[in-house]
Amino acid sequence: MAEQNAAKKLKTSAPLIGTHNGHFHADEALAVYLLRLLPAYSSSPLVRTRDPAQLAACHTVVDVGGEYDPARNRYDHHQRTFNATFPEHPTKLSSAGLIYMHFGKAIIAQHAALPIDHEDVAKIYEKLYSDFVEALDAHDNGISVYDAAALEASGLQKRFRNGGINLGSLVGDMNAPDPTRPNDPQDEDSLFARASTFIGDVFVRKLQFASKSWLPARSTVFSAYKSRFTDSHPSGRIIALPKAGIPWKEHLYNAETENAAVAEGSPEVYYVLYPESAAEDAKWRVQCVPVTDASFESRKPLPESWRGVRDEDLDGVLAAEAESAGEEKIPPGAIFVHASGFIGGHKTREGAMAMAVKSLEKA
Repeated sequence: MAEQNAAKKLKTSAPLIGTHNGHFHADEALAVYLLRLLPAYSSSPLVRTRDPAQLAACHTVVDVGGEYDPARNRYDHHQRTFNATFPEHPTKLSSAGLIYMHFGKAIIAQHAALPIDHEDVAKIYEKLYSDFVEALDAHDNGISVYDAAALEASGLQKRFRNGGINLGSLVGDMNAPDPTRPNDPQDEDSLFARASTFIGDVFVRKLQFASKSWLPARSTVFSAYKSRFTDSHPSGRIIALPKAGIPWKEHLYNAETENAAVAEGSPEVYYVLYPESAAEDAKWRVQCVPVTDASFESRKPLPESWRGVRDEDLDGVLAAEAESAGEEKIPPGAIFVHASGFIGGHKTREGAMAMAVKSLEKA
């Protein structure tokens, strides 16, 4: 495999890494950090230059040099002939994507202590590219998340500017000296090192989350989904998770998609219940399933009459509605319902389930 061969070609001495000097970007800042996550590169020095003679002396060159040749450890993407993409993705790679494509599995396997060809390594490899690296590739190559012509034709406009909250922009800002750190080195190479650590730490946190939390959660969510008719509610619209902190959204959508292939017309899940913490007396949340993983719109939000109401006042609203309809009351102990209706809380699992069921029944 390409990533195995690339790792094997490294010499025992720390190989010199080269990238360009001048204004730096998020892609080469991450590419350098990713290389240094591997044992063979962990103590590698870095030279930042555009001098061809100095770059020729480097073992590995990223984002400069006009050459993409993994056999020679050259990973630039600026040449006119370059059009490489990550497997099954349309976005042209930047230096970040190139290094991740060739070395990502080795990095993940090392972190997770798994063989490089393990299926879990492959799942995390794809997830981290889709969730993190691809956006950096697009940002560096000037690729918008939406087709510009289609967006213009639709008449849609942004409600606010979001450039200040993407990593590419944040790393770009780090080219300027930081006035809040006057005692730190402020030369160009020091600023690059700080930016590389900044974006690299974000990657490592993403990797840790994917391997320690996201991947183990898959079996838990799938199990809750399969047993929802008997363990939660006969409608199939509610699932209950056994513990707090389980990242459930992506796995729930996948479970529904996979189930739809064998059970046409299977009902969508509207509500997910889970405890707030690991404590025995933990409070419970009832959260609405979003329309999509990137949406703030819920499939079925909690009732409007509950929204923005808390504690005894909420208990009073719930009791009054039940009495008016001649229905069984929800146990006291309601805590809140968010003003948008996407989430609520109760002191007990029984109460949270009753809130979900009652919301399910409301038009």
